[in-house]
Amino acid sequence: MTRITRMTVEDIRFPTSQQLDGSDAMNLDPDYSSAYVVLHTDNSANPTGHGSTFTIGRGNDVVCAAIRAHEYLVVGRSLDEFIASPGDFWRTLNGDSQLRWIGPDKGAVHLALAAIVNALWDLYAKSARMPLWRLIGGFSPEQFVRCIDFRYLTDALTEDESLELLRRAEPGKDARISQLEREGYPAYTTSAGWLGYPDDKIRRLCREAVAEGWNHIKIKVGRDLQDDLRRLQIIRDEIGWERKLMVDANQVWDVPQAIRWMRELAPFKPWWIEEPTSPDDVLGHAAIARALEPLGIGVATGEHGMNRVLFKQLLQARAISFCQIDSCRVGGVNENLAILLLAAKFGVPVCPHAGGVGLCEFVQHLSMVDFIAVSGTWDNRVCEFVDHLHEHFVDPCRIRQGRYLPPQAPGHSTEMHLASRQKFAFRGNAEGSN
Repeated sequence: MTRITRMTVEDIRFPTSQQLDGSDAMNLDPDYSSAYVVLHTDNSANPTGHGSTFTIGRGNDVVCAAIRAHEYLVVGRSLDEFIASPGDFWRTLNGDSQLRWIGPDKGAVHLALAAIVNALWDLYAKSARMPLWRLIGGFSPEQFVRCIDFRYLTDALTEDESLELLRRAEPGKDARISQLEREGYPAYTTSAGWLGYPDDKIRRLCREAVAEGWNHIKIKVGRDLQDDLRRLQIIRDEIGWERKLMVDANQVWDVPQAIRWMRELAPFKPWWIEEPTSPDDVLGHAAIARALEPLGIGVATGEHGMNRVLFKQLLQARAISFCQIDSCRVGGVNENLAILLLAAKFGVPVCPHAGGVGLCEFVQHLSMVDFIAVSGTWDNRVCEFVDHLHEHFVDPCRIRQGRYLPPQAPGHSTEMHLASRQKFAFRGNAEGSN
């Protein structure tokens, strides 16, 4: 039996704001950061599980403290407990009443939960000697359902409905795994479109993206309308009209403003507008979706979706055309599996958010699980890719011709090189690196 003997927490920050990497209309100077967890065990053959959640700088202080507050719920427990019933284990981690009070199911406490849960799944997949996508993709419907906490979901999705969805996807699993290994999973790039980039850099990056085989490209908008119109013209000139172009406002607009602005951008045929308003505004997203539907523009959101309940409401209200899960925003793998099932129930394609520190590495597994075990298709589905910071990971994501190649190493691809963790450890953190 593998038992968790201690948990260490590291505050890791990269100075990405110096080159304006990650800049958008809401977040002008992000420093991509990881609140990083290592679960140490008494098993010498499989000693550690690694996980993290993502912030853009000083928020790491708060999230690292929140992770440490969960320590007593994790240390001393066995991996076998988690494997036997991941959903029940998740619910105990999420159920401490005093910690829950400062959520519940949201904010720094929930980000902390995500880091710990991602580390647990890394440990589980390593113990099974499989990459996470293959481990969960190979679950029976009953095993998959045991990963989910269905509290607050049963008005939209029950256990029985979930089993039915998963059983429908069972035929063809092996063929889809083979296809995935041959072709990779469809992706899109955001690397060309940061708001702080000058025109010549945008042109160069667009040309490079086309040469590398990208067919889906996303850019940031929302700071200045005339500037957006000019930049969209540059990008369409470079990528043509046969490729999909998506735009992302990062929450800067009110609802009427979002509708007016997107009507101006409509001639450039954006496939979706991402985060057009507050991520918590379900009815606002629904109003925007209704207004933009005649223009052929979908609404995408989810990277700041705090929990499965918000996703349930977005889907119930027909407020989104694309469901954007994030591997570190909700409560880690378990809650994202619930959202995959919800999206399948409502027939909405899952197109994850990625980028940041390790988000591409983490979320690729979830897209592949969706394809293999839940939706059974990748039609109208793309997983975001941003070409930042992959070199710091032991098992970095691999891209070929605009597609993620399936990870082969055991685990969740969450482990960062020790040298990188030490080099970019935030020196104001009293605990430092491990």
